[in-house]
Amino acid sequence: MPVLLHIQNVYKSYEALPSLRSVSLELSVGETYGLIGLNGAGKTTLIKCMLDLQRANSGTITIAGIGSGNRMARAQLVYMPEKFAPPDYMNGMDYLVYINRAHRQKALPKCKLQKQAFSLCDELELDNTALSKSVRAYSKGMLQKLGLIGCLLSDKPFLILDEPMSGLDPKARVLFRTAIQRLKEAGKTVLLCTHILNDIEILCDRVGILHQGQLLFSGTPQECCERFSANDLEQAFLNCLQTS
Repeated sequence: MPVLLHIQNVYKSYEALPSLRSVSLELSVGETYGLIGLNGAGKTTLIKCMLDLQRANSGTITIAGIGSGNRMARAQLVYMPEKFAPPDYMNGMDYLVYINRAHRQKALPKCKLQKQAFSLCDELELDNTALSKSVRAYSKGMLQKLGLIGCLLSDKPFLILDEPMSGLDPKARVLFRTAIQRLKEAGKTVLLCTHILNDIEILCDRVGILHQGQLLFSGTPQECCERFSANDLEQAFLNCLQTS
């Protein structure tokens, strides 16, 4: 498959303190890739460099062959941050209309958008009457579901999801996994950052372990378990950190 994301020797420091140390990584079209690491490992910094919210000191990042500093590169993707917080003056549907207009070259008519939004609400078990309520009244789980619905409605080929299942109950996590599995089946490319390693094992074609700004491993979950002599990804991750 062709390469969608190409990261080559990216180095980023803050006041001489390295945050990313020559990170190189590729994602192919249609691949679901899990990026894992402890808090402070550099995951968010790497994403911010991809989004051109920060500039790397050195190295290159291209998306679909276009440098990440070019807005046309970023037009390929949609991003759901860990602390997803839509403007509190909006209701749920206001937010989805905004996302629809911001991300689609040709926005969906509101009636069609509403129909798709209600269908996604059903899939994620979000009461569609919530879309008429202020997002200030949403629980953490409701906000996460709204954020994912917005990403799905954007119809972008590349989705970056940072801790999308944070704060969700077990049933909601299963529904989220089903939605992400559907993205895979639709040929979308997904970069998933999460501390829930069981979700990585279930969903991801490959996994990368980022630690202290260095990419220690990149390969399939099975290869990770074999390399670090573990029966599951959680233990493989811990073993990897111990050997670093």
